[in-house]
Amino acid sequence: MAAVRPGSLITYQLSSVPLQMLFHLSGLYYALYFLATLLMIVYKSQVFSYPSNCLVLDLVLLLLMGIFEVAQLYLGTQGNLTEAEVPLAASLAFTAVSGLLSVHFLLWQTLVLWMDSVLSTVLLVLHGLEAGLQVVVIADFIR
Repeated sequence: MAAVRPGSLITYQLSSVPLQMLFHLSGLYYALYFLATLLMIVYKSQVFSYPSNCLVLDLVLLLLMGIFEVAQLYLGTQGNLTEAEVPLAASLAFTAVSGLLSVHFLLWQTLVLWMDSVLSTVLLVLHGLEAGLQVVVIADFIR
C-alpha cells in the first residue's frame, strides 16, 4: 500500500525491505538450526548419559520453538507486507518467546556442546535484529 505524507508529493511504501529480507534469512537459518540441534540431541543421547526426561524436554522445547518460529515469520511477513501493526506486534511477541527458547538451548540445556553455543548465539543475533527492525517498522506504521 502506498502512503503519501502530508505536505509531500512523494509516494512510497511503508513496508520494510530489510525486515522482509531478514525474515527470509531467519527462516532459512532456523531450518538449519532445527536440523542441526535435532541431530545434536540424537548424538548427545547416544554418546553421553543423557537423562531421558531431559531428552524429552529438549525435544519438546525444540518442536515448540519451531511452532513459534513459523508463526513469528508468517505474522511478521504478513504484517510487513500489509503494513499492519497487529500482526507485526504478535510477531514481535513470538520473537521474544523464541529468543527465550534460544537462551535455553544456549545456556540451560542439559548438555551444551560448542556447536550448540555457536548456533544459538547466531540465532539470538538474528532475533535481536528482527526485534529491532520490527519495533522501527511498527513505529513507522503508527505514525
